[in-house]
Amino acid sequence: MKALLGSLLAAAIALSAPAAAQQPSTLTIGVRSETSSLDPHWTQFPQDKQVEDHIFERLVAMDANSRPIPGLAVSWRTINDNTWEFKLREGVRWHDGQPFSADDVVFTFARLRAGIAGAPASPAFVLSNGNKRITKIDAHTVHIMTDGPFPTMPEEMAFFSIVAAHRVANATPSVDFNNGRAAIGTGPFRFVEFRPGERVVVERNNEYWGPRPEWDRVVFRPITQDASRLAALMNGDVDIIDYPPTPDLPRLRAQGSRFAVSEIASDRVIYIQFSYRDMEPFVRNADGSPMLTNPLRDVRVRRAMSLAINREAIRDRIMGGAALPTANIVPPGFFGYAESLRPDPFNAEEARRILQAAGYGNGFRITLHGPNNRYINDQAIIEAIAQMWTRIGINTEVNTMPRNIFFTDVIRGDPMTIPGFDVGKFSVWLSGWGTASGEAIYTVRGLLESFNPEAGSGNANWGRYTNARVDSLSRRARVTLNPEQRLPLLVQATEIGIRDYALIPIHFQVNNWAHRANLVHRPRVNERTYAWDISRR
Repeated sequence: MKALLGSLLAAAIALSAPAAAQQPSTLTIGVRSETSSLDPHWTQFPQDKQVEDHIFERLVAMDANSRPIPGLAVSWRTINDNTWEFKLREGVRWHDGQPFSADDVVFTFARLRAGIAGAPASPAFVLSNGNKRITKIDAHTVHIMTDGPFPTMPEEMAFFSIVAAHRVANATPSVDFNNGRAAIGTGPFRFVEFRPGERVVVERNNEYWGPRPEWDRVVFRPITQDASRLAALMNGDVDIIDYPPTPDLPRLRAQGSRFAVSEIASDRVIYIQFSYRDMEPFVRNADGSPMLTNPLRDVRVRRAMSLAINREAIRDRIMGGAALPTANIVPPGFFGYAESLRPDPFNAEEARRILQAAGYGNGFRITLHGPNNRYINDQAIIEAIAQMWTRIGINTEVNTMPRNIFFTDVIRGDPMTIPGFDVGKFSVWLSGWGTASGEAIYTVRGLLESFNPEAGSGNANWGRYTNARVDSLSRRARVTLNPEQRLPLLVQATEIGIRDYALIPIHFQVNNWAHRANLVHRPRVNERTYAWDISRR
């Protein structure tokens, strides 16, 4: 594969034609993942959101560093401990010319609260957090009430888009968005065409309330193979690509007259997660017989597994330097980052000694699961970690799969699953998590708090880790409006969970894009590619 990519780069250098054959006002973006739906309440998948966000908008937007900024709401404030007031932007119109108002916001809340039939991963859970209710005060003012103080309301209002009541009330979820009937937003671009697996096309909304987009037309082309996506850039079929192959980044940078690379440290942490059941289906004795006690419940075993991981080798040999080894769950600079945490140094000898002391000197067998097409170099990382664990006596097999299968199984793949009581299939797996809100409440609540669907906590705690101290601190943080008082609660909850090895952070991805050298791209920590972040030099 590396040889193929190298030859493609060499061929591109020799090309005499311009790097892109597009019309000057057309931007073509080559993306790794296909868009599955244009219904903004159908999934939470980043590949869907980055396209939907060109059409639809949220009450609160996020800047390039995931900090809240005005969107369809121009301001927000608390008027008492249980109520936030949002002032809506006046003069905004839907793409069909109808005026935007508080009625659309109230309708959006009602649609989410009612549930989206068939939606695989709706953001409806956001309304469960704090039991949010909405009241229209006037055409451009709404109040959002909660069961107690709710300090991160602005961040949570950035989780879902507002839809047009007059277009969506009788629409079929997903279907009428994908065919364009309900894909009427307030955003900087209008829906033109969606051909699943082939392209999504949008055009500039000349009536947009905000800055005029530079591009008349934007085309999203899914190209799932890394080599093919890189070739499309070099052949001039696309103007910019996400997730360029990491081995080729140095050579791309070296061709500064033709190509450029933009990068930013990501908010996405890659980590190992454990299942904490009494017995595990993918953990066995060294001789292959069933284990009657789950060794993963022993913190010493989890620590040994962390010490056995050579994070620097993964960064240098697999990620091409595009990773930041970490022991944190939110990146540096985010609210709640725990300065005291440092990644475990690689120490296989100490890991073996700890296993011996824990009573597992003879080792045991596990299967490490994970996706093979979701995160940067995910398959290679999983295989490397499996080898590292095998060297300390934990004989590790690898089982990777496409992400749609993986996430279904990791969330509710056990045959004993019933609605509201999801049980995952795996025992140990690699996953990733992006802190979309810019502060640690979202991540501590999602990854470290005990699973409680009614409270909206532990929604990504698929291994069912539980720690009463973490729960208490996180719950206190969630109702503490003063940020100076909230910060130490989040930091302490993170420190306790990580030092208990609730999960094992590996690194934060460094996001990279490759594009034509005559373009300027302003990257985002949340990995999304937006047309308004790309301009001509």
